[in-house]
Amino acid sequence: MEIVIPVYNEQADLEPAVQRLGAYLRTHLPYQFQITIADNASTDLTWPIACRLASESPDVTAVHLDEKGRGRALRQVWAASDADVVAYMDVDLSTDLAALLPLLAPLLSGHSDVAIGTRLRPGSRVVRGPKREFISRSYNMLLRTTLGARFSDAQCGFKAIRSDAATQLLPLVEDPEWFFDTELLVLAERSGMRIHEVPVDWVDDPDSSVDILDTARKDLAGIWRLARGLGSGRIPIASMRSTRDAELASAAPAGILGQLIRFSIVGVLSTLAYALLFWLLRAGMSAQAANALALMATAVGNTAANRWFTFGVRGAPDRMRHQAQGLLVFALGLAITSGSLVLLQSIAPDAPRGIELLVLTAANVLATLLRFVLYRVWVFGRHRSMPAPPEPALSPALPPALSPVLPPTQTHAPQPHHVPALVLSGGAVAPTPNAATTEAPQ
Repeated sequence: MEIVIPVYNEQADLEPAVQRLGAYLRTHLPYQFQITIADNASTDLTWPIACRLASESPDVTAVHLDEKGRGRALRQVWAASDADVVAYMDVDLSTDLAALLPLLAPLLSGHSDVAIGTRLRPGSRVVRGPKREFISRSYNMLLRTTLGARFSDAQCGFKAIRSDAATQLLPLVEDPEWFFDTELLVLAERSGMRIHEVPVDWVDDPDSSVDILDTARKDLAGIWRLARGLGSGRIPIASMRSTRDAELASAAPAGILGQLIRFSIVGVLSTLAYALLFWLLRAGMSAQAANALALMATAVGNTAANRWFTFGVRGAPDRMRHQAQGLLVFALGLAITSGSLVLLQSIAPDAPRGIELLVLTAANVLATLLRFVLYRVWVFGRHRSMPAPPEPALSPALPPALSPVLPPTQTHAPQPHHVPALVLSGGAVAPTPNAATTEAPQ
């Protein structure tokens, strides 16, 4: 894994932070790791200090960018990384490092795609002033209101992502600064990726140099831009999610008995919903109108439930076609149930409402059996032999690249790796003059 520390004019805090993080990782992390200092065009001694730290430790790399922006730094370093998991944390190390392994575990096991530290979930312990607390909660509430975000904390500087997920998302993320985190998480969520949250212990840095007003203004502009991009379809999340859903689709067993059992469960629930709706609607309209509306209201839900639960068809492809065919099946069911009502009214014009409901329920049973046959052989027939879902890129059995490092009592065996001090200028990567012969474990 590779942990990035983005910095701008942090000459006082950089060295103690890197030393503390390195000591913790060497003691507690049973995987190969690398710490990358990403200098965002600092004008003080941050870059020389970063180069010195990289030359002194085989676990540290330094990268220099000519332009400011945390998002810009993370995008370039993450995109160039050969690690299986990439992460970042703020240089002040406000988050207790004990949360690092819980952050990484679901990514290394393949359970989740993105993992974030959160200060706003039960179990987190946060020390900060009421002003920052109010701003943070208000911002995350705004995200839930405007963008429908379900994650709890967009801005905690403690995040990790699997490299394969980062490869898909980074080309879509436009913001080069503080809104980068929010944009990445919203796009991950909208594309169907799983986001794991870890409640953290967090102590506010009173010396933070972040300009709150300027950051808030840029965040609001970012929310507006992202909302417009998603609403207009300019950001291709729909196609990305369709591809992902198709990859993760898992088929239900093709055996008719299992399908019939699952279909019956859906049918019972649909029939109960239909009966309740008919009973309520019948009080204010004719039996035929109440029957049509009750059937229409349950038809879409019934098709969707059988598509997913009974026949194991998932993802966006063919969804609209299935619904259209389901409506045709619904029309056939409507003809059967309406015909039963016509027959009842011709035999007993003054039949009580309970008899009407009994006749309609029997007609629905017949329509349901016919619906199952049509679903199986016509609507979802060609999907019955869908392949099993592919194995995740990171299986629970960790790949060799993530095998435990040597115990602390033994020495690290150096492996050839890229030089520790790099300069990124206009997207190019070049070694610094004094780092050409340095080696470090990957």
